[in-house]
Amino acid sequence: MTSATTTTPVSSPEVAAPMSHREVLEALSGLLIGMFVAMLSSTVVTNALPTIIGDLGGGESAYTWVITATLLTTTATTPIWGKLADLFSRKMLVQIALVIFVIGSAMAGLAPGIGWLIGARAVQGIGVGGLTALVQVVMAAMIPPRQRGRYSGYVGATFALATISGPLLGGLIVDTSWLGWRWCFLVGAPFALLAFIVLQKTLHLPVVRREGVRIDYLGAGLIVGGVSTLLIWVSLAGHQFAWVSVGTVLMVGGGLLLLALAVWREAKAAEPIIPLRLFRDRNTTLATVASLFVGVALFAGTVFLSQYFQISRGKSPTLAGLMSLPMIAGLVVASVVVGRIITHTGRYKRWMVLGGTLLTAGMVLLGTIDAHTPLWLIGIWMAVLGLGLGATMQNLVLSVQNTVAQSDLGTASSTVTFFRSLGGAIGVSALGALLGHQVTAMVATGLVRLGVAPSADGASGGIPDVATLSGPVRQVVENAYGDAVSHIFLVSAPLALLALLAIVAMTEVPLRRTLDLELPEAASTEAVR
Repeated sequence: MTSATTTTPVSSPEVAAPMSHREVLEALSGLLIGMFVAMLSSTVVTNALPTIIGDLGGGESAYTWVITATLLTTTATTPIWGKLADLFSRKMLVQIALVIFVIGSAMAGLAPGIGWLIGARAVQGIGVGGLTALVQVVMAAMIPPRQRGRYSGYVGATFALATISGPLLGGLIVDTSWLGWRWCFLVGAPFALLAFIVLQKTLHLPVVRREGVRIDYLGAGLIVGGVSTLLIWVSLAGHQFAWVSVGTVLMVGGGLLLLALAVWREAKAAEPIIPLRLFRDRNTTLATVASLFVGVALFAGTVFLSQYFQISRGKSPTLAGLMSLPMIAGLVVASVVVGRIITHTGRYKRWMVLGGTLLTAGMVLLGTIDAHTPLWLIGIWMAVLGLGLGATMQNLVLSVQNTVAQSDLGTASSTVTFFRSLGGAIGVSALGALLGHQVTAMVATGLVRLGVAPSADGASGGIPDVATLSGPVRQVVENAYGDAVSHIFLVSAPLALLALLAIVAMTEVPLRRTLDLELPEAASTEAVR
């Protein structure tokens, strides 16, 4: 591997003395708060969205876009953050991401309309992209892969804590009249400021300066443009224009053309945003494919189950948050327990295979629910899904980090995260469009049978307030959402199976005990094959 620039380390992390467990935890404290903030911004609105969209006068399309806007900018900027992490101070970049997040949160909290809110969520997503990518990068810069499983468990637990507390907090906020839904966005700002202060005090990383480096802005623009165009198409198709239409041809063709140009540019750039040489490694390629499909499962579970509990089962936002506990409990248990086992044994593939199996099984089982399925049974299926997520997400990143040098750490880590976010964004957009289409059709059919005009009471594309509907109409809406959400999981199940097949095809590489591949000169070549 060659580089067009000269690397002049101020202090080398490869020769630094190993950090003690206490030192690592102190350094991770601010990062984990930052991770908490990033996840909280996504989950705190999950149960509050029906109330928010109803207050601002949006419909199912707006519901999807409030989530998709954040996912889109998170996804599009993740590889850029990762590349910057290989070139500049990682601590400074994390703090910049926190500042961007606070600005986006304030904008969202003051949103006068749905368009403003979607734009503010896009700004939030830029900060979230930095936080989710950089946490993994900084961890890898401090902790050798063999020990990283233990600390990945802490990241998984933090992820789960934010996922638990977010829906609960969001539900409590909208259920508390003197607060209001705007605090769902403002509540993350104090945590972000706390993370900024803690990072300044506890995180001390060697800074690697590289002279004469130029960011590949053209490549970054092509990647962002291509991904954004395709995601926007998925969100708008079926609503603003037909799936088979001139609009589809233009947007899909334009998006694919931009991505093709991005590949061409990345192959020629001296400092590519996503170096194509990383994909010469079989495990890196398979891990990114698996992450893409795991992302679909992750966001399908968190976003659409909330709608199911509130609309199909008539639960309050707070209760809907409590009902997500089985999935989060499974995620916590799998993250912590599997992380410690991997640190102890140095073997990770068997646990990822188990996780992929549980992930697929959870999707299939949730595909059997309807508006009358016992809640305790749904809880078991959610726990299965959570166990699968906990055993796969962090370990897919670990498997890639184990095969790359420190100089490519940021780029490689963010690439896996990028594909997971991309899967989530595509999943929310495409599955949200499918859900809206099916609900509208099912409600219209059901209302016709009741002799009610299908242009009202949930068949108009808006988010219905089931508490205000008459008994027969309410039953039609509840059944429609129950059946449509279950169909979402059945559609997602084959994608989870593809993630499992990609994991099975991976080759297990023993986790190294050193921070970098480049130990003795002779061993370096063998390590990178």
